Amino acid sequence: MGAFPALVIQGARQVGKSTFAEMLVADRQVQIVTLDDPGALSAAVDDPIAFVGRVPHGTLVIDELQRAPGLILPIKASIDRDRRPGRFLLTGSSDLLRLARTPDSLAGRAVTVNLRTLSQGEIRGRDDDLMARLRRNADVAAFSTTATREEYAAIIARGGYPEVQSLPSRLRSVWFDGYVDRLLERDVRDIAPRVDRSRIERVLRLIASGQSGELVKARIARDADVPETSVTTYIDLLETMFLVGRLRHWSRNLTSRESAKPKVHVTDSGLALHLSRVKEGQLVPLANSLVGPAMEGLVVTELLRQRGWSAEEFELFHYRDRDGLEVDVVVEFFDGSVIGIEVKSGSTLKSEHFTGLKLLREKLGDQFFGGYVLNTSQHGTSFGDRLWSLPVSALWEL
Repeated sequence: MGAFPALVIQGARQVGKSTFAEMLVADRQVQIVTLDDPGALSAAVDDPIAFVGRVPHGTLVIDELQRAPGLILPIKASIDRDRRPGRFLLTGSSDLLRLARTPDSLAGRAVTVNLRTLSQGEIRGRDDDLMARLRRNADVAAFSTTATREEYAAIIARGGYPEVQSLPSRLRSVWFDGYVDRLLERDVRDIAPRVDRSRIERVLRLIASGQSGELVKARIARDADVPETSVTTYIDLLETMFLVGRLRHWSRNLTSRESAKPKVHVTDSGLALHLSRVKEGQLVPLANSLVGPAMEGLVVTELLRQRGWSAEEFELFHYRDRDGLEVDVVVEFFDGSVIGIEVKSGSTLKSEHFTGLKLLREKLGDQFFGGYVLNTSQHGTSFGDRLWSLPVSALWEL
């Protein structure tokens, strides 16, 4: 806000964009307008130039900008006339750059913050930045936790939407039902009026039930009873609404990164569990096949949140070779070094849990910073050269 003419805050509905925007402008001369209000939306559509110019010397906050993308060109023109920082704060529940109706990217004029649901560190008031801790050689072997399988199940089921944090299980389920209904009935129709609601809901539920699995479009098409050619459209739309995310395949070959299958996940663990029609108690028995994908989804979404504020700059991928050897998460830092992460829902470590991590170590040599198996044990343990196990709770407790 102190450096750029415009700031865009994007994220799914109900993650706290409006609250965050109000916090950022609390000490400024400001006018806040939400385009969810029919009167404000009419004013924006009827006279966009006057609408954009209503706060000549302060900050104009426009909430839910995706409802009137015609405002973007007047905002661009206004910034070109006056490049003072902090003039516009724009929020959106859809990715503006992915909307066909967006007339300009505001490149060089605006920066974007993607706001996700709350991290476990935010919920607990802790400074969670696992990658920075590991890169600074935290004493992993000395780490311990009291977290139990029941607590992990509760964390996954609650997720990170602010409004559901204090709700009991039954009311949380009611909230998620209403949330999905309104998104698919209203927001989808605003972006893509011709999309069949029942089809996109089936695709969303299938992604949730296979949380953090590889994206196999033919399988989704078959199980959702939709044409395979439509699957890409549906997933792109769900990504535009910040409900679904992809984890690209990792390779030193940049072309391979784009062509190999990504993993796909629902961006909040609580929403994913609800869409899968799975209850919290079902995640406690180790034999339940749903536990592993749910735990991996939790780890991936926590790391994606932390990436937004980490002291280290990194990207997240997954890895799988032609022989089926895989690493659930590959963290690549901007200096080229790599951390590999395997996620296991059990507390007992086996040598085969480190097979993919050892492969990465052999491939990368000195650029392999370390490999970690995150599981439900209660202590950190060394397993040889640059290999460790860690409790999943290290994500927010280390």
